[in-house]
Amino acid sequence: MDGLREPVTLEGVLFGLAAYGGFIVLLFLLTKFLPGPRVQGQPLPASTGQGGKRLTYKMNGMALFVATHMLIFVVLHRLGWSLTPLLREFWSLLVAANLITLAWLALMFRAGKRKLAEAAKAGEDDAELREHGPLSRLWLGIELNPSLWGVDLKVFAYQPSLIGLGVLNVAFAVAQYEALGHLTPQMIAYQVFWWGYLFSHYWLEDNVLSMWDVIAEKFGFMLLWGDLVLVPFFYCIGGWWVLNQTEPMPWSRVALIAALHVVGLWIFRESNAQKNRFKKDRSVKIWGKPAETIGDRLLISGWWGIGRKLNYTGEIMVYMSFALCTGLSSIVPYLLPLWLCCLLPHRAWRDEQRCAAKYGELWVQYTKIAKFRMIPFIY
Repeated sequence: MDGLREPVTLEGVLFGLAAYGGFIVLLFLLTKFLPGPRVQGQPLPASTGQGGKRLTYKMNGMALFVATHMLIFVVLHRLGWSLTPLLREFWSLLVAANLITLAWLALMFRAGKRKLAEAAKAGEDDAELREHGPLSRLWLGIELNPSLWGVDLKVFAYQPSLIGLGVLNVAFAVAQYEALGHLTPQMIAYQVFWWGYLFSHYWLEDNVLSMWDVIAEKFGFMLLWGDLVLVPFFYCIGGWWVLNQTEPMPWSRVALIAALHVVGLWIFRESNAQKNRFKKDRSVKIWGKPAETIGDRLLISGWWGIGRKLNYTGEIMVYMSFALCTGLSSIVPYLLPLWLCCLLPHRAWRDEQRCAAKYGELWVQYTKIAKFRMIPFIY
């Protein structure tokens, strides 16, 4: 199985363009036509010129998640095909994903420039964008909420990102089963962990509407490349090591890793859900009690009364559990949680600077209650 990946070829890139491009188009059409509850987003920031306005989103990600399971079943059992070509052409798929990202970006940039010109004629020029050159606009984006046929493209990009990651992860299990005739305990754990992570995301899908990048960041190369390339192709790297391990991991060790995963996932999802429920309804109950606040603005119930960014702590625990499924034979699978250990503390620091400026004295009071950022008594 070590030689499963083929080098980049023109045929492989064409396969990748057809497979990944077709996958994105299929998900887009399903997003457009499958039913789902309509949920209001958070108020748009004043800097957008639409301060206070709320967009409405159709949350049908769970329907897409189920549809993907049905598609995999048809491919594997009804048609007798395999998912291993996705791994064999992994590098070509990666090249194709970058090409698709550039094409998508070019179309958005062209549409964004046209809308900027129309806004300038109407006297509604974006002062923030005037400060950025063309490269900066490509990186950060021009529009906050670009859409196509009524589908918000920034929120939609989560679908090929996460569901694509899920398909690649299943391909590792298929490849191991085809080679060994069974799955190792660590592969079973790896698959169950990832499935639970993705299922819980779609179960609480409207949580994404309270994320900073959805609320306030324009949709450019930074977010688009992260969705279409970084997440599906980098976040699955542990699967290569689990795939090539034929020596079964002791179930006792799997149980310990599972405990880490479950606790981390609970902290991660529940803390984000608490924040999202509070933003939608200030009278919500958290852990069986009415939500407590400072100044009716800052939540101090649940996880948010213990630490200021414990959702990040839970996320790191989850990704460490994925890496631990690979054993200790290589540092490479641990690059993902190590990267998050650098990214998330820095993001927490940036969030705190923004919150301190926004809330002033209320934030000072909050930090005296939730004394820790991510690790109680340490950080």
